[in-house]
Amino acid sequence: MQVYDTTLRDGAQREGVSYSVVDKLAVARLLDDFGVSFIEGGWPGALPKDTEFFRRARTELNLKHALFVAFGATRKAHTAVDSDPQVRALLDAETPVVTLVAKSDVRHVERALRTTLEENLAMVRDTVAFFVAEGRRVFLDCEHFFDGYLADPRYASEVAATAIAAGAEAAVLCDTNGGMLPSRVTKMVGGVSDRIAARLGISAEEVVAKLGIHCQNDTGCAVANTVAAVEAGVPHFQCTANGYGERAGNADLFAVVGNLQLKLGLPVLPDGCLDQMVRVSHAIAEIANIAPDTHQAYVGSSSFAHKAGLHASAIKVDPLLYNHVEPEVVGNDMRILVTEMAGRASVELKSRELGIDLGAHPEALSNVTAKVKEMEAAGWSFEAADASFELLVRAELNGGLTRPFALESYRVIVEHREDGSVVSEATVKVRVRGERVIATAEGNGPVNALDEALRVALVKHYPEIATFELADYKVRILEGSHGTRAVTRVLLETAGKDGDWTTVGVHENVVEASWRALVDALSYGLARQGLPAA
Repeated sequence: MQVYDTTLRDGAQREGVSYSVVDKLAVARLLDDFGVSFIEGGWPGALPKDTEFFRRARTELNLKHALFVAFGATRKAHTAVDSDPQVRALLDAETPVVTLVAKSDVRHVERALRTTLEENLAMVRDTVAFFVAEGRRVFLDCEHFFDGYLADPRYASEVAATAIAAGAEAAVLCDTNGGMLPSRVTKMVGGVSDRIAARLGISAEEVVAKLGIHCQNDTGCAVANTVAAVEAGVPHFQCTANGYGERAGNADLFAVVGNLQLKLGLPVLPDGCLDQMVRVSHAIAEIANIAPDTHQAYVGSSSFAHKAGLHASAIKVDPLLYNHVEPEVVGNDMRILVTEMAGRASVELKSRELGIDLGAHPEALSNVTAKVKEMEAAGWSFEAADASFELLVRAELNGGLTRPFALESYRVIVEHREDGSVVSEATVKVRVRGERVIATAEGNGPVNALDEALRVALVKHYPEIATFELADYKVRILEGSHGTRAVTRVLLETAGKDGDWTTVGVHENVVEASWRALVDALSYGLARQGLPAA
């Protein structure tokens, strides 16, 4: 199997993505760690950044698994191949592999290229033969192949046949507009194989072994279409990391590889690479400045997250009863979500995940389960707030929650001044280790002011809180509530030197909801360091 990645070229066409040369080098290293066969680095000559990338890659990257590929077009119409500047730029990239793109739809040849069908075939033949003679491995991307095949199957097949006859290692059938469905892909792979076999005088099996597949995701079928082509015998498939690409994107590299290797048993990646899937996926997302898709197949943080109590009961017996593969195989892990749908099994498994064995305390398990259901009905959500859930469990086991301080009162003032500036000031009165402390601080908002004032009050007794940082703050109006009197839920993510944690607070008053989440955040952070809390 040939795993061909085009994240750095086709994937970079996604709206909002712009890789620097340094970014491209970093992504290439990650893709090589994952074990792909080919990394398409871009279009040298057409884009100065890609030309620079290939120049630096020759000396800065030492790939273990992949070969670099330079992408470009066939020679221009009525131009000698060895004098075409784009062809020379591809040669100057000095990659062992070159991928050429050519029109395979008669309408594109006549209306976009504005040349004859015969000249287009000559452009394919001449350019492929030129690079083969130069010692390069050559792939030909047959652009708009499936639409072209529907319009004129004879000509589309002839473009692919011409490339193969000229020495191309693979003629790649491209669903450029992303409009195909798996059944059509299977049917067309068989049809084109028969046509090319008759044209070249070889068997259909030999032809299929020289085909590739490249799918866009406009019907949501890019992964399924790619798998269908491979099941039909096509050995070369092109994808992008996380499905990045123009419009709806491309076939997702990780879903395709996971399906082929884990479901069909095909030897897609080198040994020891599959479990790098989650790490590589998320690292590339960070470089692209795109939040990882939590519900992405195989690599999403929710891919193996279970919410229903029925699922959790079965998972207690055997995790594979509700996991289609073992999460660890792709570098992921299973999570149990605690919600109003949770039963005793969900709460027990989640507690065990947090290092607490509620199974040994059946009464506490029942009480926690009941409290979770009651609180969730009132708007609380522990799905993403593990820290608040852990405090709830420990409070039940310990007969109550011991906070590192006791609140006497707090007050927040928001002042809109004549010059247009808005300043928030908070005052907190707390008791800490027998001492009454009053602290005041300003902030850029009421929550920030409260956070600062509470830190001022506590830092003398708990200097560790200086290492806690507010990393994220989310407010949600709960469904079923209306207007400015609506119930709000606050999720607070806090970062510490030993990791992040999330807490939740709910109240009709957004400041009080924030306060509850903030108190949980500080209590949990101090408890992690062995200081008084639950």
